[in-house]
Amino acid sequence: MTEPDTVPPTEAEKALYLAVLRAGRVSLREAMEQDAAAAARLLELGLLEHYLVGGWVTAVNPRTIGNRLGTALREHATGLLARAERTAADFDELSESYDAAQRRTEPGAGIAHLTSVQQIRQRLLEFEAGYHEEALAAQPGPRAAEYLADNSRMRRALARGAVVDVLYQPLARHAPHTVAYASDATDWGVRLRVLDEPFARMMVFDRRVAVISASTETLAAAFIEDRAVVDHLVAVFRRDWARAVRVPWHDLTGRQIPETSRRVGELLATGLTQRAVASRLGLSERTVAAHIARLRERYDAETLFQLGWLMRDGAR
Repeated sequence: MTEPDTVPPTEAEKALYLAVLRAGRVSLREAMEQDAAAAARLLELGLLEHYLVGGWVTAVNPRTIGNRLGTALREHATGLLARAERTAADFDELSESYDAAQRRTEPGAGIAHLTSVQQIRQRLLEFEAGYHEEALAAQPGPRAAEYLADNSRMRRALARGAVVDVLYQPLARHAPHTVAYASDATDWGVRLRVLDEPFARMMVFDRRVAVISASTETLAAAFIEDRAVVDHLVAVFRRDWARAVRVPWHDLTGRQIPETSRRVGELLATGLTQRAVASRLGLSERTVAAHIARLRERYDAETLFQLGWLMRDGAR
């Protein structure tokens, strides 16, 4: 049996995967134009799936691929596993983790209720500093200026390649400090949308832990790590996200497109690929991909072709 390819994706491959994930789907041609080698490897690993009808490629849940590779490795290493079974003492730590996971399935397990402001803040800081893949936030009501100013942990996560999606209510468009923050955050790579419906406050980090209000009368928060509950809350957020609308935050502030982003858009409008744009501007492909993601959010463009067309026409 051939040993499966377990070499983790490169930074370029991760960047392309995240670009496809944000877009929802792109044509195979567009993916190959951005980075043919990265697209080919992602297809080989199974992280991208190609649909012959329509020619689309979409992102596949990495957990599915990880489980498949894990199964293949276990089959490949049957002899080693047999030996490992004879040295059970080496696996005491894993056994303890397994026992803890079983206990979390009991009623009330996997959920921590905190009522101390200091404790809540400390736990939030830990999760805000530690996520690497995705943060989701449903933030109804007004946003305090001092809270919005505390954005260093989020910016570090974005620099690591994390996806950050935030839901606001319509009143956010009428608060100058929130509009200014949203305009800045869009430049950093955050996606902010507005939903004109009631929704509950919620945050989810790496689809591993969700934080919700635990009381309508007192300041209390529930930190939920039960996988089934977290998955349900993510589905609720994504349902609301699909109904939310983009807002031209930059236009509300009268801010122009940053110079580098503008140059990226102009070169895309001439028909250059992402790699060619990176070479022309002396930037990394990952940096160019980040600029493209921000431009697509601003112009509500689903594809690179559409983005180039909108910018060529001088969309504001």
